[in-house]
Amino acid sequence: MSEDWAAVAKVINQRVHELGWKQRELAERSQVSQAIVREIQNHTVERKRSERTLEALASALGLHPQHLVAVLHGRIPPGLGQPREDMEDAVSARLALIEQRLSQITRQLADLTELLRRDGTSHG
Repeated sequence: MSEDWAAVAKVINQRVHELGWKQRELAERSQVSQAIVREIQNHTVERKRSERTLEALASALGLHPQHLVAVLHGRIPPGLGQPREDMEDAVSARLALIEQRLSQITRQLADLTELLRRDGTSHG
């Protein structure tokens, strides 16, 4: 999965501008070092960051805690009131839907097979 750090920088810079903050203020409010804030904001050093760092920045900026993580991975960011999405929960939910759909398909196939069998014996 590709990561879009330029998009993260853009969101942070837009929000900092809206709030009228300096880099130092974002660093203090998020408890993230100013050097790391600078690297992310200026998109100068692209390296793996912990989700906790991005969540701290997002929360300080008044965004959903997982907003920047979603932007990084090209997903639609959750709205402020939405619950946190645990990746395990998301995968489990998707798997449950797939299993449910597979059961429906299996039942439909069994029904069709039965209809074909009956149809074959009634016209034969």
